[in-house]
Amino acid sequence: MDLITLDFETYYDKDFSLRKITLENYIRDPRFEIVGVGIKVNNGDTEWASGTHEELHDYLHTFDWKNSMVLAHNTMFDGAILSWLFNIRPRIWADTLCIARALHGVEVGGSLAVLAERYGIGKKGTEVLDAMGLRRLDFSDEQLDSYGDYCINDVELTYMLFSKMGKGFPKKEMRIIDMTLRMFIDPVLELDLPLLETHLSNVKQRKLDLIESSGVTKTDLMSNPKFAKLLEAEGVEPPMKTSLTTGKQTYAFAKSDEAFKALQDHENPRVQALVTSRLGTKSSLEETRTERFIGIAKRGLLPVPVRYYAAHTGRWGGDDKINIQNLPSRGVNGKVLKKSIVAPEGYVLIDCDSSQIEARVLAWLAGQDDLVQAFANQEDVYIKMAARIYNIPEGEVTAEQRFVGKTTILGAGYGMGAVRFAEQLKTFGTTMEPAEAKRVVQIYRDANWKIAQLWRSSQHMLVSMSRGDDFTYGANNIVQCKSHRKTAGIKLPSGLWMKYADLDYEQGERGPEFSYMTRRGRTRIYGGKVVENICQAIARCIMGEQMLDIARKYKIALTVHDSVVCCVKESEVDEAREYIEACMNTTPAWADGLPITCESGIGKSYGEAG
Repeated sequence: MDLITLDFETYYDKDFSLRKITLENYIRDPRFEIVGVGIKVNNGDTEWASGTHEELHDYLHTFDWKNSMVLAHNTMFDGAILSWLFNIRPRIWADTLCIARALHGVEVGGSLAVLAERYGIGKKGTEVLDAMGLRRLDFSDEQLDSYGDYCINDVELTYMLFSKMGKGFPKKEMRIIDMTLRMFIDPVLELDLPLLETHLSNVKQRKLDLIESSGVTKTDLMSNPKFAKLLEAEGVEPPMKTSLTTGKQTYAFAKSDEAFKALQDHENPRVQALVTSRLGTKSSLEETRTERFIGIAKRGLLPVPVRYYAAHTGRWGGDDKINIQNLPSRGVNGKVLKKSIVAPEGYVLIDCDSSQIEARVLAWLAGQDDLVQAFANQEDVYIKMAARIYNIPEGEVTAEQRFVGKTTILGAGYGMGAVRFAEQLKTFGTTMEPAEAKRVVQIYRDANWKIAQLWRSSQHMLVSMSRGDDFTYGANNIVQCKSHRKTAGIKLPSGLWMKYADLDYEQGERGPEFSYMTRRGRTRIYGGKVVENICQAIARCIMGEQMLDIARKYKIALTVHDSVVCCVKESEVDEAREYIEACMNTTPAWADGLPITCESGIGKSYGEAG
């Protein structure tokens, strides 16, 4: 198999660039133009080619793509150009940006310039700055030659980075990168344009009606105490933050406050309307996202932008400003955006979700055998927890009590205290007094004492790593921790490392308080948080292996959290569902003893299947 490294140089100006519009929109826009492309086959010399679209088409089709791995830096961009504009699809896609995120973490720079400097392989040029606003025919021969040299240098840097970073990089992760990129580069999903246009009209009108009928004045919107009361009246706990000026708690109602901005996507449309009005924005997140979907629908199929290794734990994340990872699914018309995502003619979607995977991993990792066995027996662990909390037979547990049991199982497993537990319940509309929350949390800890012990083991691990010592624990000794040159790390089953850069501590009232360095500054870390990181990372490793098995037979259209959505032929739906569920029910060999299960749905649209 050949390795083809490439880099496209394209037209851009101050109003038409990837800083202004999405990658999908940029490539599909009529203004898009390729200035030239640099291509290197294996370790041969890099070629620079520039010409009309037809000339580039003929040139590109001289390469043996079907028997090649294509490498670029940010392959979503270069791969989409190859696939969408030239109908070229290689055997496998590779990406030095993806590899860098996995190797060095999401907290460090991943640009070609930064990585080239990090590895000492050369320096990225600046000629691209001089190309702003220039069409291909606007370049003089000298300028075009200079731009070609710039592109050739980028290709060489990418090739050298791959030579260094790719050495020893897990083969399964290379396949996961390819699988992730194909969700965007080789799209199959369609969008229901009439449904989206109707939804947009309804959302805009509903917002206007809600504000006009509420009698809310500008003073009510701009006064922090009054606005807080408006949110509380809707059952929403006003987000808080520590004031940098006074050091005291204050309302987090600024445009830069993430918890407040997130309320724009609240399931209650009145909350959305209040928040967007307070922020002075023209559109709610729902409106903006619907408008983006409409734009995509008018241009073609839906490329699903999923970022490989978007989180510290290795999990996937949203990308390209539409964030498929958090589409609304509750409230008035909550599933409309999901329902607008549809399979092509003759196909259906299968949405398969890995059930309670984090809770299962946690119980297995801690050796909480009774809970592991309950999961293995397919018992309702939420009812069992509720029965303990309320001291009643399992058969008498009400739906509301089961919800408390569920929140306890899913929330208290990472060391959550009583105050935070009560706050979490309140966000779901359930009020619990502090004393009762404290009692419930203690019942969980008493019943699952090995999980509580795991938090303490993780705290001891932080101590060991801060000293430069190795540490191993957990089921099958799966958690392996090492420290090297101020970077502490946990080796994951994938072969990659979850890193805690510059791990350090200060002596607090109750002992050492640990933190590590991120782009946002020092971030606190403690035993319970480490356990959460590990469980999420292990769950992601499991999902990755399961998805690779699924992809052997069926197209993975998208992944969201712990679910996989596949596009399959209607005539094969029963066979496909059986195969996909079998894959999602398979425990990797390294996780022996971990009970895994799943549930799936089928539908013409994502909303119907999920």
